[in-house]
Amino acid sequence: MRQVERSIFDLRRGLPVLVRDARDDNARATLVAPLEGMNDDALARLAEHAGNDCALALTRHRLALLGIEVDDEAACLPLTTADSAASMIEWACARQPSAAPARDTREITDNDAAALTLMRRGLLIPAAITVPVAPERMATVEARIADGSLLALDTRSIANYEQNAPRFLRRISAADVPLAGSEQSRFVLFREADGMREHVAIVIGEPEEWADAVPVRLHSACLTGDLFGSLRCDCGEQLRSSVARIAETGGGVLLYLAQEGRGIGLANKLRAYSLQDEGLDTVDADHVLGFGDDERNYNVALEMLSQLEIRRIELLTNNPNKIDAMSRGGVTVVQRSGVYGRLTAQNRRYLTAKAAKAGHWLDHVLGTAPDDVPATDN
Repeated sequence: MRQVERSIFDLRRGLPVLVRDARDDNARATLVAPLEGMNDDALARLAEHAGNDCALALTRHRLALLGIEVDDEAACLPLTTADSAASMIEWACARQPSAAPARDTREITDNDAAALTLMRRGLLIPAAITVPVAPERMATVEARIADGSLLALDTRSIANYEQNAPRFLRRISAADVPLAGSEQSRFVLFREADGMREHVAIVIGEPEEWADAVPVRLHSACLTGDLFGSLRCDCGEQLRSSVARIAETGGGVLLYLAQEGRGIGLANKLRAYSLQDEGLDTVDADHVLGFGDDERNYNVALEMLSQLEIRRIELLTNNPNKIDAMSRGGVTVVQRSGVYGRLTAQNRRYLTAKAAKAGHWLDHVLGTAPDDVPATDN
């Protein structure tokens, strides 16, 4: 766990890490570096240390934008010394990148796939520079590992971390916080093992007075909407209306989850906003950046509910994925209730894309005029 957490920290600082397959002593180790902050000097040093040419690991969504169709979820674009860091960044995240060079992609290895997992976990662009270490360079690389200048980890640890991280969610602190919609509210803060994400359970009312099926809202954090009242969405209205509704029905829990931008993080969400300003909808903008339709999972929410001893819920949502996630995780969804904000001229395209491409239940709202009816789910 600690090695994976440290590797995420290093990658966010722009430092490379070494990934190898612990199951196979003969498998080649791979140096992995993030694309963010990459420059030509760093790229040349990476290739020199490894003794091989680099490759650019990209998701199928991003490769499709480059005119490259692959069957797997990702593939690698081999690079040459003539490829600049600026070109790679353009291929990985530009709205209208220049055509990728005419060369065949190669299938990703387990090391390449692990690299992309680390980038996602670190809320970085889902692309990675990877370069297998030549046998004659391993001694030098091992020396760097020994002196602490290079962190090494194995693919099994990365996979285990993704699967088991929610089990290490820790309850850190709690305090009563009276809210405008519910004066009897208590904030309980949970922290993930890597320290990067903190989630809050807002416990409304007295648990002993809750209904058998506890009203629960899973609300993904939205800085722009929740705090600043962005007109691109209605997340802030959803947040406050959910608190008020839970209080009116006798109490329950709102889980405020650190899943900004459907799990891509604030930096990437702002990148996606810029792409939306150029005409893309919210889902297509995420695809252009290399993400899927929705990068969230709800394992942390399941763990929070478990620690709060909640197993039967009335789920406030219009998102079918949340219901499926709760049911698969052993939480019984007894009933679903919609939770809404306003439909506006600014958020109509966003809501329409969520309904059409993510299956959110919004049909009865989107056919009406903006500003005068409820609308969406976060």
